Amino acid sequence: MNKLFNLRSIWYSLSADQRFFIRRLYYLPKDILDGITGKRHKYVPPRGYIYTGSPASAEDYLKQGQQQLEMLKEHARLQPDHSVLDIGSGIGRTAIALTGYLNQNGSYDGFDVVERGVQWCNSRIHKENANFNFKYVPLFNDLYNTATLKATEFIFPYADKSIDVAFSFSVFTHMQIEEIQHYFNQINRVLKHGGVCFSTFFLYDEFSETFISTKKDFSFPIKKDGFRLMSENVKSGNIAIHKTKLSKMLSLENFELINIIDGFWKDKVCDNSKAEYQDIVVFRKR
Repeated sequence: MNKLFNLRSIWYSLSADQRFFIRRLYYLPKDILDGITGKRHKYVPPRGYIYTGSPASAEDYLKQGQQQLEMLKEHARLQPDHSVLDIGSGIGRTAIALTGYLNQNGSYDGFDVVERGVQWCNSRIHKENANFNFKYVPLFNDLYNTATLKATEFIFPYADKSIDVAFSFSVFTHMQIEEIQHYFNQINRVLKHGGVCFSTFFLYDEFSETFISTKKDFSFPIKKDGFRLMSENVKSGNIAIHKTKLSKMLSLENFELINIIDGFWKDKVCDNSKAEYQDIVVFRKR
């Protein structure tokens, strides 16, 4: 446990640019091999470019995006003609799958705090799909960049009541509580009446708190008021929120909590037959 904690502490002590460089260098041999063998899909970035989730082969990357699409269809009732908002669009994992699902009456908008991801998506996905648009938002995040604009001051660049379905994968796991609350406010503003948001979190309750604070491979030892942190030094590194606190946060923005689907990250015996590693939360604008 101490070894893993020390390695994670060292990793978080590096700057965002240093972490990106190390990932790029580490996966460079496999990226070169993929290029030589022609195994890279035109929309899928090199492994070393992928900064959210685990770098994967093109086949696995596409499969992961398709799995996310299926979850959106099942739990958020996503339809081909919906207008969707991808909060933290990353480097296109979910967007790629949506290019084959949304029709000409549907639309996709995504934003991200990492410029290189937005540039990749616009140069590949938007270039061939005019109804897919990606925006770079220079927000401060101590995990990803050192911009000056605070997430608590960020106004989503989309019109009121313009979105049918909003979603985020592994975004609220890397934000601070006050930032998440502000994003809830903005999601409520841009969603149409009855619009749905699908998001993933690390959640816990009184039954799992002791385990997630002491488990060997992925723990949240730093206790706060209704949430726990993985590292005191990087507050956006990973955050776990108590289910009761999350419910209160959603209520403050007049959201109806539809469902919580526990992931397998906090299982004492890992059950990866569950839909997602992280916990899924589905909520609706009243």
